[in-house]
Amino acid sequence: MEAPWRQVAGGRGRARGRAAVAPAAGNGVQLRGAGGGREKAAAGAAGSVPSPGGAGTAAAAELTSHRKFEEIKKANQAAAKKLVEEHFSSSSEEEGDEDFEGKQGKIVANTFTTYTTQTDGDIRELERTKQYLNEAFQAGAMTCLICIASVKRNQAVWSCSGCFCIFHMPCIQKWAKDSQFLVSSLTDDDFGKKDYPWPCPKCRFEYKQSDTPTRYYCYCGKVEDPPLDPWLVPHSCGQVCEREFKPPCGHKCLLLCHPGPCPPCPKMVTTSCYCKKAKPIPRRCSAKEWSCQLPCGRKLLCGQHKCENPCHAGSCQPCPRVSRQKCVCGKQIAERSCASPVWHCEQVCGRTLPCGNHTCEQVCHVGACGECPRSGKRFCPCQKSKFSLPCTEDVPTCGDSCDKLLECGIHRCSQRCHRGPCETCRQEVEKQCRCGKHTKRMPCHKSYLCETKCIKMRDCQKHQCRRKCCPGNCPACDQNCGRTLGCRNHKCPSVCHRGSCYPCPETVDVKCNCGSTKVTVPCGRERTTRPPKCKEQCSRPPTCHHTSQEKHRCHFGACPPCHQPCQKVLEKCGHLCPAPCHDQALIKQTGRHQPTGPWEQPSEPAFIQTALPCPPCQVPIPMECLGKHEVSPLPCHSVGPYSCKRVCGRTLNCQNHKCMKECHKVTEIDFSSDKNKAGLECLQCEEGCSKPRPPGCPHPCVLPCHPGECPPCVQMLRIKCHCKITSLYVECRKITTADVNEKNLLSCCKNQCPKELPCGHRCKEMCHPGECPFNCNQKVKLRCPCKRIKKELQCNKVRENQISIECDTACKEMKRKASEIKEAEARAALEEEKRRQQAELEAFENRLKGRRKKNRKRDEVIVELTLWQKYKYHFLPMCAVMVVVFAWCIVRKVE
Repeated sequence: MEAPWRQVAGGRGRARGRAAVAPAAGNGVQLRGAGGGREKAAAGAAGSVPSPGGAGTAAAAELTSHRKFEEIKKANQAAAKKLVEEHFSSSSEEEGDEDFEGKQGKIVANTFTTYTTQTDGDIRELERTKQYLNEAFQAGAMTCLICIASVKRNQAVWSCSGCFCIFHMPCIQKWAKDSQFLVSSLTDDDFGKKDYPWPCPKCRFEYKQSDTPTRYYCYCGKVEDPPLDPWLVPHSCGQVCEREFKPPCGHKCLLLCHPGPCPPCPKMVTTSCYCKKAKPIPRRCSAKEWSCQLPCGRKLLCGQHKCENPCHAGSCQPCPRVSRQKCVCGKQIAERSCASPVWHCEQVCGRTLPCGNHTCEQVCHVGACGECPRSGKRFCPCQKSKFSLPCTEDVPTCGDSCDKLLECGIHRCSQRCHRGPCETCRQEVEKQCRCGKHTKRMPCHKSYLCETKCIKMRDCQKHQCRRKCCPGNCPACDQNCGRTLGCRNHKCPSVCHRGSCYPCPETVDVKCNCGSTKVTVPCGRERTTRPPKCKEQCSRPPTCHHTSQEKHRCHFGACPPCHQPCQKVLEKCGHLCPAPCHDQALIKQTGRHQPTGPWEQPSEPAFIQTALPCPPCQVPIPMECLGKHEVSPLPCHSVGPYSCKRVCGRTLNCQNHKCMKECHKVTEIDFSSDKNKAGLECLQCEEGCSKPRPPGCPHPCVLPCHPGECPPCVQMLRIKCHCKITSLYVECRKITTADVNEKNLLSCCKNQCPKELPCGHRCKEMCHPGECPFNCNQKVKLRCPCKRIKKELQCNKVRENQISIECDTACKEMKRKASEIKEAEARAALEEEKRRQQAELEAFENRLKGRRKKNRKRDEVIVELTLWQKYKYHFLPMCAVMVVVFAWCIVRKVE
């Protein structure tokens, strides 16, 4: 087997060499791998061909190959070193694992604290639940007894409700299927018809066929396919269990979904003792039945004495005293236990029956003897005839044939009616043997068994029945199975059977190195189970210069390296060496044969233990940095001036910036006034002024970086007036130092405001900020609804008071005349329309009378026009002129 460090390094032998070639080929560089010799020869052959640059290409390939070889070599050495360190630090890791297990045990113990802190808590009842929880947390602790393999966190499982043992889901399904098939296949008649149960592989608890698991549920059965959560118990849903306690008490389990049985009920209930004499006290529901230890005092079944036992559960014990008691018939008296006062003697009753002729033949009984058994109507021996006779006379035979069924169950008795049992059947019949292969003529009362041995296979399907004259129901095989169990250590002790054997019931103890600690595992798991971690201290002597060995647990293999401080006196400084003990340091042996290339199989690295010199002194010595920023402790072996790598941070001459150089030496000058003042070695400020400008000034300072305040800004600033039409030029210092009123004056262009008022007129004010004042004094004309009367008023008064002009009587008279003219025109137009329609009707009637002769003139209809139709175009303009003149006259009179 190859060393693990070689496997970590990326393979072994030629395969590892080929793995190194593959990635290099993608980069266009050919490395020397498994066929390195041939590749080199090919490269040499290619180099012999005269081509420009051939020698340079070969040299570059050789250099790259060498570099890759060195990288692989370093990777192998690092992997070997890591493996050795892990190997020799295994003991410390085990101690860490022990600490982890100790914390885990405390967590589990705290989980059950509430079950034991109050009255009558018994931690012994919780051991099974704690054991299942511990096994669930430990990797590889849970074992499937069917396949003898560990149950992992991500595997579907099934838990037995009787013994709570956990099995793989495929294993238990196959087990149930095989068990049902074996039972149902014993007989061909009911094969596959009956619901045969299947047992648990461990506790033999029987389940119905319908209980065969088909889906993966958590322990409490609430969640199907519970997700894998590293913060929960494996195969748990993380919800409250809520399973009913056994025996049921009305409460439910309060733990989170967990393996194994539920712990005893932790609820507190108030309950009395068994005898109900003591005062009720609060107790755990799981231990609610208790005894006050006072005498019971209940009356016993004997009716004479009382129970003297302490307060107890259930019925009282039988009375232990002895007394003289009569039998039920009263003829004998004997000393007997007080607990059994009713007893029978062995004498016959002998009292005369009511018939007066016979006596009672019962043995010592209670009550009346009853009627004489020979009184009343009685049957003859064959039960065919009935007789009424006195009890002193016997019933005679009837003379008919007996005809009772004989013992053979086929023939009947041929004798006459007789007393006593019938004789044996002596008829000869043709009988068939039990197995049905032979026949023979013989008396009916005799059984016939042939000598043929059954050759059928028994239920184990391995051995023949070999029973004489077997009827076909061959018995189960009585030989031992003897097959090797899954543990590979024992053989099946059961009788010969079909299918898989039950798991091995044996357990094996896996011990530590010293043998003081052991763990019990199922038989067969001892090969894959790690030895338990022993808590005893290792007693081996130290191998270094220390007087005592560092305490550590019992372990296999060599002791771990000593980690105690070396404490040797260093020669240069006189301090004690604080490094861990290095008397037996593991180093790689040098001077061995080195491989010539990656294709060569490297040999295993050799490590030797040797004492190393003490490392440089690391005692901290306080030292100040070059720029005097801090005092830091430096290792003793490297004491001297140093740079703290911080920014210098001294204030430059401009008083605005600091030196940004890394911590450096500063020439000693007079720093009595300011210790943070820059020195000659510090930077010179070459930046412009970056001081904040007054609010509103967009111009930078014209001076370079300087101390003190900046001069006022005299540049001209272009701004817009309030009306946003005229551009004004103002000095920047004036606009930045002015208050609100002064800024308004500076921003005014002295022109009339161009904005429009809500009334539609232009603002009369000078250029101003904000909204225009609403005080419009411009005159506007206001008319009446008929537009005849007109007045001029101020705009603001019109809009504020909502003044309106109403029409007068002259306006109303003009409106009346205009309406009369319109009505006359409407009536004339209506009459004209009627005359036109009448003319069209007469013309239509004339056309209906037919055509007259061609030389005959057509009738002409002459319509005479009215006066209005003739002169209406002259009358309308004249009327309009008259109305206008009349209205004008009325307006002039009003003014």
